Amino acid sequence: MAKSLGPVKRSFSPWTDPGATPFIRFENVTKRFGDFVAVDNLSLDIYEREFFSLLGPSGCGKTTLMRMLAGFEQPSSGRILLQGQDLSGVPPYKRPTNMMFQSYALFPHMTVEKNIAFGLEQDNMSKADINARVQEMLKLVKLEQFAKRKPNQLSGGQRQRVALARSLAKRPKVLLLDEPLGALDRKLREETQFELMDIQTKLGLTFLIVTHDQEEAMTVSDRIAVMDKGILVQVATPAEIYEAPNSRYVADFIGDINIVEGKLLSAGSGHAHDPVKVDCDGFVVAVDQETCEAAVGASVAFAIRPEKVRMSLDQPSETAVNTLHGEVWDIGYLGDFSVFIVKLADGRFFRAAQANIARVVERPITFGDMVWLSWSEDAGLVLTH
Repeated sequence: MAKSLGPVKRSFSPWTDPGATPFIRFENVTKRFGDFVAVDNLSLDIYEREFFSLLGPSGCGKTTLMRMLAGFEQPSSGRILLQGQDLSGVPPYKRPTNMMFQSYALFPHMTVEKNIAFGLEQDNMSKADINARVQEMLKLVKLEQFAKRKPNQLSGGQRQRVALARSLAKRPKVLLLDEPLGALDRKLREETQFELMDIQTKLGLTFLIVTHDQEEAMTVSDRIAVMDKGILVQVATPAEIYEAPNSRYVADFIGDINIVEGKLLSAGSGHAHDPVKVDCDGFVVAVDQETCEAAVGASVAFAIRPEKVRMSLDQPSETAVNTLHGEVWDIGYLGDFSVFIVKLADGRFFRAAQANIARVVERPITFGDMVWLSWSEDAGLVLTH
């Protein structure tokens, strides 16, 4: 009775093959800055042609991990391998990686094409080959008509593309992107995310991106590593991270979610007629999932996404399970959907989301309405830690 995780971004999952060889491997890597442990005994495998995200709040160690792969920092212990080669002692300029920084770091006195050509000239590539590569990169990022402009004559999105083209011009085996879209406005950032995905697929390169933007990581990634205080909390596909978080931390960090603490009443048996049940101090929820590993009576949490909660002015049928009653306390209109904050009789708040599928609603639910919330048994999950 496993939960369906929905469609995947593309048919690409080497991490499910026991015989697949990791392209990048972090083996028990620790990084200390004095008494502070930035990365704590971390092990992680990343595969060739994967678009991989390191996601977490500021100070969680994600940028330090990337900088160690680039060679700008050295592990305090453990080792990092790329295609089986131990990178210990290999300086940044000799590693088959390139990093695109958030600041872009373009040369203001150089034109777009000169910025892209700079690294190739440092490698003593022939002028003919440099020109061919620059034209290839300009076409790839759709900046052919801006080749003679300087950075101050470009928009933020165009400067971001120049930085990307320069990073890709040397054809690194791994492109490292450190918060690359943070300076862009929301609409341009969303457009650029899809362009990055297209470019990565076309070139067949391995991309590793550091971000604190959950939506960005969910959009571009084949897999996401959620980090906290220098450790990996969960490594999984975006769908698995969202629909089946392995902890309260991941559930709360990714997207919007209701988390209600309770006591386990029944661990279930993995069958529809015997769901997992949780006493949430005033109401009991039934959850259709694999048997819960916690012991009966243990402290657990019930979690459900707002969009999986149905809301109505009319009371559900008597046979409906998982129902709550409360007053609409606040409404957030977000365009494509609205979030309703409902105050329950015991003073707790519960969130429900509704898609705004019609421009005009005959009887919209509004502030002060008494509403019923309900959800199916397979809509939520029980978290044990």
